Amino acid sequence: MQDKITALIDYLNDVKTRCTYNAAAQALGITAQAVKKLLGERRPEISWLVNSGTGDPAGYTDEEKHPELYRTKRIIKSAEVLTRNLQWEKASPVLKAKL
Repeated sequence: MQDKITALIDYLNDVKTRCTYNAAAQALGITAQAVKKLLGERRPEISWLVNSGTGDPAGYTDEEKHPELYRTKRIIKSAEVLTRNLQWEKASPVLKAKL
């Protein structure tokens, strides 16, 4: 699971786009609360994961937010879109086992 979390964080940092905790949770097949737990301490590189209602990372100070967090209004809200963008569905069975 940690490999998938790492791939998700790498992807969001590469595209510099926010994503809701719910979309990430659904794509990972776990709860939003479990996603938050797996992310660990608040830091800029994981601040791309946001609350669906506010579009902000929950409880983050300005120093904990990525400097480019609000560069676009776009927020990934769909697990299907996230899964497609990460190409998790198209991964080979061997790669899926690693993810």
